[in-house]
Amino acid sequence: MSKADQIFIDNINDILTNGFSDESLEVRPHWADGTPAHTVKKFGIVNRYDLSQEFPILTLRRTAFKSAIDELLWIWQKKSNNVHDLKSHIWDSWADQSGSIGKAYGYQLSVKHKYKEGMFDQVDRVLYDLKHNPQSRRIITNIYVHQDLNEMNLYPCAYSMTFNVTGDKLNAILNQRSNDMAVANNWNVMQYAVLVHMLAQVSGLKVGELVHVIADAHIYDRHIPIVQKMLTNPLYPAPKLTINKDVKDFYKFTVDDFQLENYQYTPFKDTLEVAV
Repeated sequence: MSKADQIFIDNINDILTNGFSDESLEVRPHWADGTPAHTVKKFGIVNRYDLSQEFPILTLRRTAFKSAIDELLWIWQKKSNNVHDLKSHIWDSWADQSGSIGKAYGYQLSVKHKYKEGMFDQVDRVLYDLKHNPQSRRIITNIYVHQDLNEMNLYPCAYSMTFNVTGDKLNAILNQRSNDMAVANNWNVMQYAVLVHMLAQVSGLKVGELVHVIADAHIYDRHIPIVQKMLTNPLYPAPKLTINKDVKDFYKFTVDDFQLENYQYTPFKDTLEVAV
């Protein structure tokens, strides 16, 4: 099995065995039929993935590799907050008639700030520091901006990245306030692993660790039987990630520059409804 499979299995079993159920409480999320969407959760899960050893994608079921990268580029490269710039429809529930999700995600990364070295948005500041100040302990992005929360159609879930260069390796911490484990856990892990690979390549570095910190790791009530069945699936070795080595500019990457070699997985035929 892949390391990602083992971590996911351990997380799910821990939540189902030791988690807290909110079924007796009032909750904000609901299903499409109006029913409250309750969860079982654990607080404060921390997972570590050594990207130099393998690429962290599930084989228990398929994670939509290209779609996840397309969303990553939508946020970090296009810095967009409009779903019309995204190929998938995963954000449609939070978009207005024009396609905007408000001052959220890519919008926050696009806002320029004044530094002593000049004006940068958050992505360009990371790229600048990785090139000019790689030993800095201040290479951080944050899209959870309180003054703009009332203009966001969805508060950011994965909201902060901290980058740290150790020797010639780029490490990162992904902070996430909330994670729907069945739907989005490996999606987020995989796409931010890709981001570390991208930033390392254009900065002349090797990949190190991705540390994923989840404040509220939860499984929705309607997902529990599906996840339990998923854990009985066969497991396979992790595939190999290949990236077009000719790309040296972060803004030149396309979805087609990323490939998985020998990605084996169990077909996933169940539907995981998304609570909103």
